[in-house]
Amino acid sequence: MAIATRSLGADLRRLLPPHQVFDGIEDRTLYAYDGTSLKALPDAIAQVRSAAEVAAVLRFASDHAVPVVPRGAGTGLSGGSVPAQGGIALVLAGMRSIKEIDTSSMMAVVEPGVITGVFQKTVEEAGLFYPPDPASLNYCTLGGNIAENAGGPHGVKYGVTKDYVLGLEVVVPSGDVLRLGGKQIKNVTGYNLVQLFVGSEGTLGVITEATLRLLPRPPAKKTMLAIFDRLDDAATAVAGIMAGGVTPATLEIMDQKSINCVEDYLKLGLPRDAEAILLIEVDGMPAAVEAEAEVIDRICREKGVRSFQTAKDTKEEDALWKARRSISPAISAARPSKIGEDISVPRSAIPAMVREIQRIAKEYDLPIVIFGHAGDGNLHPNILTDRRDHKEMERVERAIAAIFEASVKLGGTLSGEHGIGLSKQSYMGLAVSNQTVKLMADIKRALDPKNILNPGKIWRA
Repeated sequence: MAIATRSLGADLRRLLPPHQVFDGIEDRTLYAYDGTSLKALPDAIAQVRSAAEVAAVLRFASDHAVPVVPRGAGTGLSGGSVPAQGGIALVLAGMRSIKEIDTSSMMAVVEPGVITGVFQKTVEEAGLFYPPDPASLNYCTLGGNIAENAGGPHGVKYGVTKDYVLGLEVVVPSGDVLRLGGKQIKNVTGYNLVQLFVGSEGTLGVITEATLRLLPRPPAKKTMLAIFDRLDDAATAVAGIMAGGVTPATLEIMDQKSINCVEDYLKLGLPRDAEAILLIEVDGMPAAVEAEAEVIDRICREKGVRSFQTAKDTKEEDALWKARRSISPAISAARPSKIGEDISVPRSAIPAMVREIQRIAKEYDLPIVIFGHAGDGNLHPNILTDRRDHKEMERVERAIAAIFEASVKLGGTLSGEHGIGLSKQSYMGLAVSNQTVKLMADIKRALDPKNILNPGKIWRA
């Protein structure tokens, strides 16, 4: 970088209140990683509290060619907030204001550091509903969700984060503050720049405020558990449900390995001998919920379900969801390392993709856990391994490539909700043409000509 690393903290303290700047090795280590095993030290940390402070940091960074990596809670799973080239870790977690909940327009205006789960509970108290629900919702921030276009179990019926972002305040690398979109449901006034920034992984601008669409809170719901002796039958049932005229609110799949990992971890009484379970939820008006639950019950029985049960109360619902939301920590405890992937295929390709993952696990002699949001085609094959075993890691790398190749061959892609970041950039050529990458690079250069904002992410220069 053009500025001496040792002076960066001092320079930032002239821009921001000194107590918001850190450059000690302990502090820098805290902001060196995210939810992956990737790690790189920033040279300084700037904890910002306003768009004006963000703009001041970006103007300084642009003038001195210093990398800036925006960061929320650091729960990302692709290395997106890892400061790969050093520079400034720009921490927005302190911007936690829910500025407005407009019940008449069913909109909310929030700062990027608001915790997703806190926001959901707050709008529910107003009788409203914010569907995006990543597994880390009790820790992750709305700004990070927008930057990564996060999803979650509700994606099958309600869509993902991009479907709820109507307006943004964004600071671009020049330090200019842009206000894009707003509370309008319809807006075709020029290019849709709001969506350009959603899912851009912090490479184009820093989100400092968002206007989010809300929905009425569904008055009724049912949560169901379907147990299958064969994983292939469960995958076929997913396709049958989605073709059967019902759109569940959630439709999750867990294979036998994930079932047993969760059972080892929590001892919830899950069926260890089952090859798969489906966790299904329907919501809406009471009569519709009853009718849809009956349709799903019938389809699962037609597809060979061993048993089908419906949660009787909130306590039983919470127990079922506890199993699903505990998969990641449970499989982390099973072996020294896990590598979680995030492929997305057409819904109709779910059975074929599951069979391909099973084949790859056998071919490379690796335990691969399969779970995910089967209703929208978003699977999370997790490879259980030990990074210290170099020979095994060679097989792991070949298996990852094979999973991505199979996904693309079936009409899918590399990521449904985690993003590309650092971890998947070497595979971009499988799913995206050179011309498309060039167009992305052109957009990046137009907004960030000095390449200061989260450099080195998504694709390799």
